[in-house]
Amino acid sequence: MRRKLNIKRELKPDANYDSLKLAKFTNYVMESGKKTTARAIVADCMTAIKEKAKVENPMEVFETALKNTSPAMEVRSRRVGGANYQVPREVRPERKNAMSMKWIIEAARAKKGAPMHLKLADEIIAASKNEGEAVKKRENVHKMAEANKAFAHFAW
Repeated sequence: MRRKLNIKRELKPDANYDSLKLAKFTNYVMESGKKTTARAIVADCMTAIKEKAKVENPMEVFETALKNTSPAMEVRSRRVGGANYQVPREVRPERKNAMSMKWIIEAARAKKGAPMHLKLADEIIAASKNEGEAVKKRENVHKMAEANKAFAHFAW
C-alpha cells in the first residue's frame, strides 16, 4: 500500500525583508513553538549584521553565508550485503538550504556568553567571509564524501 503524499505548506515571506529564505530561517531558530521570540531574534540579528558588517542590505550577507555553507555532496548510509557503506551523494537544493541554515544556527547556539541575536549575527558574518564553524562543518562533509568516493557505485 502506498503511503500518502507529504503536503508542502505554503510559507509566507518574512515581513521586514520579504524573503522566503529568512522566513524559513526564523522557523529553524524557533524553539518550543515560540515564533514571536524567534522573529525578534532574527530581526535583531539582521540589525546587528547591518551595523557590524557596515552594509546597507543585510540580506546580501545572509545570502552569501547560505551559499558559502551549503554542501554540494554528502554521505548517506547504505546497507549492502551485511555491511554499511557511506555512499557519497549529491545534495538536493532544498536540503542544501536546510543543512546550511541548521549548521549556522547550531554553531551560534554552541557559543556562550552573548545574546542569541549577536551570536547568530557573528556566525552569519563569518560564514559570508568563508570562515566560522558552519563552513568547517561543510568542509568536513565534503572530506567525508571525497574519502568515500570508492563506494559511489553503490548509489541508488
